[in-house]
Amino acid sequence: MEQNALLFSTRTSQVLAEKIAENYGEKLGKLKIVDFSDGEFQPAFEQSVRGARVFIIGSTFQPSDNLMELLLMCDAAKRASADKITAVIPYYGYARQDRKDAPRVPIGAKLVAKMITAAGATRVMTMDLHADQIQGFFEIPVDHLYASTIFVDYIKGLNLDNLTIASPDMGGAKRANNYSKHLNADIVICHKERKRANQVENMMLIGEVEGRNVILLDDMIDTAGTLTKAAELIMEKGAKSVRAVATHPVLSGNAYERIEKSPLVEVAVTDSIPLKNYSGSKIKVLSCAPLFADVMHMVHSRKSISSKFII
Repeated sequence: MEQNALLFSTRTSQVLAEKIAENYGEKLGKLKIVDFSDGEFQPAFEQSVRGARVFIIGSTFQPSDNLMELLLMCDAAKRASADKITAVIPYYGYARQDRKDAPRVPIGAKLVAKMITAAGATRVMTMDLHADQIQGFFEIPVDHLYASTIFVDYIKGLNLDNLTIASPDMGGAKRANNYSKHLNADIVICHKERKRANQVENMMLIGEVEGRNVILLDDMIDTAGTLTKAAELIMEKGAKSVRAVATHPVLSGNAYERIEKSPLVEVAVTDSIPLKNYSGSKIKVLSCAPLFADVMHMVHSRKSISSKFII
């Protein structure tokens, strides 16, 4: 008889991991991490993982210690003779470095994939990668989940008339198109021009939004510069209201302040990354824990996960 799966968490993903474990029906495994005075740390499993399927839960947002902690835990599980090691990475960091878009730059997403595999992971589970093709950077199975299974119900529950789905940039046009078809809504696209990273120089709107309730879709919110500029443009063009839905709340720099001062009514995100000392009122967090717990159950029992793909 196959034994139960064992669930462990990196330190900064502990809150989400506890929710996943609760939905899964298991407690998080016992883990000790020793911090050394020079900044190094060493994780150690305080229970046997020999022959077990191990799920190691940890988003790899900044600082890079989060990625290193995940790698060390995978290596520890491998050396402790775990049978299967699944790296559950709700937010996959460095995903924006998925190609060479300038001379003499790395492909960070590929490098991270190689490190995770080298550390001992036999499977990866993640959500809303910045680019779908990152799955191809791995030589092990990747379960690429979509937050649409969470957000579609949220959007339907808003009961908005004259609904329009918007993408804040051309790169998100496919995602917006899929949502618009599923929700039977119109679609508009914001075209932006950048002079440098995290700084939008110019933006124009493709499509009509006058009198419409608009929902902006994105895979992540970093500085919120693009998102808030798109929201301002949409309202200037006569929209009735504008909201945003984004999977990963990176929220660096002045992101919180920008969102609170923007015309956005609400911003819905998942808990793939914990919010940092947020005291505002516009950001609504929807948990991705039930989704990951369900898929982890399916993977462990060797069942198809196709039912979890809505869009």
